[in-house]
Amino acid sequence: MASLEDLEARVTALEEQVRQSRQDATAARVLAGAADRDVSEFKQLLNALIRTTGALRETQVEDHRDIATLKTDVAGLKTEVGSLRAEMQSGFTKVNIGMEQISRLLQQVVEKD
Repeated sequence: MASLEDLEARVTALEEQVRQSRQDATAARVLAGAADRDVSEFKQLLNALIRTTGALRETQVEDHRDIATLKTDVAGLKTEVGSLRAEMQSGFTKVNIGMEQISRLLQQVVEKD
């Protein structure tokens, strides 16, 4: 009978192990489902990040083009301002020469009287 009792104890232990294994399998399925949802959420976030990064890149390319255009415009304006400055200096020189001539002529008129 000892062997029957031993067999009964072993069967009971095996049944407990099966019950525990089933619980473990259920818990593993729950964890796997949660992990699957986490991976799906991560993929969505990653895809959103990739789209955002692509949009940012496009914006940076556009900004780079705009900055290059602005640099060209500023260089053109510098040239134009330099040219206008030279014209202005030339004009002031002519005005000064004209004023000197007028002053001399006025001085001559005053000296005649």
